[in-house]
Amino acid sequence: QVQLVESGGGLVQAGDSLGLSCAASGPTLNRYVMGWFRQAPGAAREFVAATCTNGGSTTYADTVRGRFTISRDNSKNTVNLQMNDLKPEDTAVYYCAARWGYFSNSNSRRDVEYQYWGQGTQVTVSS
Repeated sequence: QVQLVESGGGLVQAGDSLGLSCAASGPTLNRYVMGWFRQAPGAAREFVAATCTNGGSTTYADTVRGRFTISRDNSKNTVNLQMNDLKPEDTAVYYCAARWGYFSNSNSRRDVEYQYWGQGTQVTVSS
């Protein structure tokens, strides 16, 4: 059983940067695809970014590509999301998720493919 805990959320201004971290306990993460999702008030949960088991491949939502970077450190059992040039529309609760299986651009974007989820961390971007 993988347990995930996100940290690093907060209130920032548009154009600022913020880094999120996801710490895992239980099995080591090196066999799990890791993803970040977000959910804004009144909206469905949406894919943000994902990385394969060794971090060599990544995929991003079009809305964040070029501004966000996902990375992982399997030796520390952590996954990070560096967010630059934040916009008010990035305001949401951000969730870290883990899935057992192979990495592909398609299946890593679907939240139903992920078995484990963190509790989420709030990111608020003011204009």
